[in-house]
Amino acid sequence: MTAETPQPTAPRPIGPTPDRLEGGGSGNTIIWHTVRKHWATAVATALAITLAVTFYTLGQTKIYQASATIQFDPHPPRPLGAKVETVVDMGSGSYWDNHEYYETQYKIITSTRVTVAVVAQLGLNHDASFLKNAPPGMPVPPNETSEEGAAQALRGRLKVEPIKDSRLAVVKLEDADPDRAQRILAALVDTYITMNLEDARASTTDAGIWLRKQLDSLKNELETSEKDLFAYKEDKNILSLALDDQSNMLREEMKQLNESLTAVRTKREEVAARAAELAKVRADNPSKLPATELLHSAVLQALRHSYEDSVQERDGLLKSGKGKNHPEVLSVQAKLDASREALLAEVRNIQGALDGDLSVIKRQEAGLSGLFEGARKKAFELNRLEIDYNRLRRSKENNEKLYALVLERTKESDLSRMLSVNNVRVLDPPMRPGAPVRPQVPLNIGTGLFVGILLGIAAAMARAVLDRSVKTPDDLERDMGISFLGLLPEIGNLKKDLATPRYARHRRKGVSAAQPGSLELLVHNYPMSGLAEAARTIRTNLLFMAPDHPFRTLLVTSAGPSEGKTTVACCIAIAMAQAGQRVLLIDCDLRKPRLHRVFGIKCSSAGLTTALVKENGDDLSDIIRATEVPNMSIITAGPIPPNPAELFHSERFRAFLEKVQGKFDRVILDSPPIVAVTDAVILSTLVDGTMLVVRAFKTPKDMVRHALRSLADVGANTAGTVLNSVNLNRSEYKYSHYYYYRKDGYYAEEGPTSSGGGSAGGSSHEEASHPPS
Repeated sequence: MTAETPQPTAPRPIGPTPDRLEGGGSGNTIIWHTVRKHWATAVATALAITLAVTFYTLGQTKIYQASATIQFDPHPPRPLGAKVETVVDMGSGSYWDNHEYYETQYKIITSTRVTVAVVAQLGLNHDASFLKNAPPGMPVPPNETSEEGAAQALRGRLKVEPIKDSRLAVVKLEDADPDRAQRILAALVDTYITMNLEDARASTTDAGIWLRKQLDSLKNELETSEKDLFAYKEDKNILSLALDDQSNMLREEMKQLNESLTAVRTKREEVAARAAELAKVRADNPSKLPATELLHSAVLQALRHSYEDSVQERDGLLKSGKGKNHPEVLSVQAKLDASREALLAEVRNIQGALDGDLSVIKRQEAGLSGLFEGARKKAFELNRLEIDYNRLRRSKENNEKLYALVLERTKESDLSRMLSVNNVRVLDPPMRPGAPVRPQVPLNIGTGLFVGILLGIAAAMARAVLDRSVKTPDDLERDMGISFLGLLPEIGNLKKDLATPRYARHRRKGVSAAQPGSLELLVHNYPMSGLAEAARTIRTNLLFMAPDHPFRTLLVTSAGPSEGKTTVACCIAIAMAQAGQRVLLIDCDLRKPRLHRVFGIKCSSAGLTTALVKENGDDLSDIIRATEVPNMSIITAGPIPPNPAELFHSERFRAFLEKVQGKFDRVILDSPPIVAVTDAVILSTLVDGTMLVVRAFKTPKDMVRHALRSLADVGANTAGTVLNSVNLNRSEYKYSHYYYYRKDGYYAEEGPTSSGGGSAGGSSHEEASHPPS
């Protein structure tokens, strides 16, 4: 098992760290960078669209536009005065009525009725040039169609545009022949104005005919109602003045009867009240009489005084001590009784008189009630007669009013029909158009250029969006969120270039100029090349990722196949060996091993699988092979086993890994891709750090994310990524800071060099001052 896994603080990598390719991350900068990157696509798209629009515009038929201005008057002249209303309203009053009126007129101008009349007048349905909209002088084969078809073609070329804040409208007609456009538009405007006047006349005539019919009918109804009213008055013997007088007399009579009846009833109540009061007089004490009766009768007053004097005299004798049987007392008592009888008799006489008065009053009340009821019945009968009379009179008056109104309107319609007043007139007649309105060559070409530029930018952006591959270090750090360790330039053509005499200073002594060797050993054979400087930059970044806990064991893997992980592993191992470290490179790709081909070893030779399956695993001398690179040894894969994943899961492999760590300063493992098999994921849990190789302009971002997620799921320590096979001549790197990554290198001779550039973060001299841990 390896030593304790270091926990790096992940500082920003040393050397060529990407501070954004354009120095900013705003939307405009990104768009500008994308367009500059795919400038060929943008320019080609813009040029193609501009040329297409130009050729299309120049190939179009020239269209001319004739126009005429029409004035609408919502208040036409009225020679008969404002009081004489026309039967057909040629205008309108309110704003909304005006708006609807104008809109209606615009539709009438372009209606089928008007256009068919124009087609019939000019014979446009037989005019092949008109039907084909051919320019003057262009030969057109004979052609004809129906009037409706030609009218439909004419409607398609017509347009009515109202002039704002006015009563004017401009009628426009487009045609390829300016003379024909003027001629057709003049005929159309005249036809519309003539039809407008004819429609008003026809409507007035129809209204007049209808009014005369109504006038005859109303005349008959008026005569009938007059006869009915006369017959009713004759039958009921009613005169207009007598009916009103009778009504007033009955009203006055009923008023007087009502007042008399009220007075009699009041008097009856008064007599009845007096009789009731007299009925209360007691025979034992008749002196208590109503005050009203005493005031009205002197006899009654005298009898009452006589009775009261006798009572006082008797009471005086009794008080003087004389008894009831005393002769004087008996004499006074007899006088008292006589006074009482006289007083009671007078009261009875008054009561009889009151009863007689009450009887008379009741007979008067009954007579007055009968007279009042008779007057009321007579009033009701008179009201009924008045209702029937008024009904007949109203019918006659209504018929008179209707007859007078219709008669007046009939006379006005006759006058209106004789007038020729039109509320529409031509303000500006059609003129022959001088210049075509379509196509507008400068505007179309300018619009095409503008749209072409926009679509070119859109095409460039679409190409950038559709291209999901990793291209720059910025893609790794910004989109993937992983540290960038460095990049290796594309070395496909570098091998041929390094074989030329121009790069003699870059070669190691003893290396043939004609045969630079394998690509994986270019860092060793050309230590002063840009590729070697790039490898040393990656080495420096790895060393400074965790200076206190360096990566003793390092796994080099990739997301997918053919991304150059073996080349990167060799370059990193050689760069570390050049720094004086003892480096062991192990080929752990037991699926498709390549390390034996790089160093010219047979595939069937003893290797990693041999050490894992042999009984005595302590002796590794037969599988560890020295290389031409000083301080660097390799272990090839050996015979390919049927179960590579199970071998890496075994304790024997863990023990083997610990054993080789004790013999070397750095152990670098080359493994299969992560997405294809699980070998690399298993190995990532056994090493100090895992370096992910990404092939520029090829590896999709989704695949890189999948690989990083797989490593994170098992808790692997990802040291960072290396961008491999970078074409520094592409637009993404054209203006970047990677000049020294090119094939010329930092030590290139002054003078013209190959295109492209970038800078490596550290050279061999720089790293000499930072010895490895």
